[in-house]
Amino acid sequence: MATGSAGAAGVGITNRDQAHGAAYAVTLPVFEGPLDLLLHLIEKEELDISEVSLVAVTDQYLQTLERLEEIQPGALADFLVVASRLLYIKSARLLPKPPSRADGEEEEESSDSLIRYLLEYRQFKRVAGDLRTREEAGLRAFGRTPGVVDLGAQYVRPLDLGDLELAGLQAALRHALRRMPVDPPQPKVHPYTVTVAEQIEVVRRMVARQQAQVRFADLLGGRASRLEVLVTFLAVLELIKQRELHATQEATFGEILLTPVDPLVTASDPQQRTAE
Repeated sequence: MATGSAGAAGVGITNRDQAHGAAYAVTLPVFEGPLDLLLHLIEKEELDISEVSLVAVTDQYLQTLERLEEIQPGALADFLVVASRLLYIKSARLLPKPPSRADGEEEEESSDSLIRYLLEYRQFKRVAGDLRTREEAGLRAFGRTPGVVDLGAQYVRPLDLGDLELAGLQAALRHALRRMPVDPPQPKVHPYTVTVAEQIEVVRRMVARQQAQVRFADLLGGRASRLEVLVTFLAVLELIKQRELHATQEATFGEILLTPVDPLVTASDPQQRTAE
């Protein structure tokens, strides 16, 4: 009798076993252990399916279901799929074979079909476990990897390099380069940079000339770029931080008016600003 490592004298199904599929134990004259091991032995041809009593397997399963407090639909579906397939294989073994088929052909086909089914069952069971693991981890998105496109032999143009030499390749390259037009030299564009320190001095000079309120728009002129506007605004913020300017705005999005805190301090008095 084939005995599984988890074999038992009786039959038992726990709620945890049901959650993981048809993992219950069966007790037969030729086998004792979990259903997964029974399928494995049949797949490896170490156990003849004709010696397995499907009636005993079904009766034991139904008796165990009666003792359960809660029946898991997934585990029940796993058992029905496996049992129906085994029943089909065994019926094909027992029923008379058509005379047109050679001896052993039906048996070989049934065995191969069972092996294919068991391999598919194992693959789907593994994939279901992977999906359960991803769901428990909160991974609900599945990316699709791009496949390899096979154009076929009719779209592949054969390339004959039998008579080709390195010297010929070099000569062809030089000839192609000579035929290419020479690009005219392109003018070099120098980037226009504006620093906060430079704009601070510009703002100081303009405020010193006015000795009164200055509009922020007047600091920019009529053709200021976005960079100049941004850097000038940062310069004004720095002067407000240093308490050289006072800014007022009467309405939202209105004109920003800048007033020197100390009109005597101008751009021509660097020593006085340093002393302060």
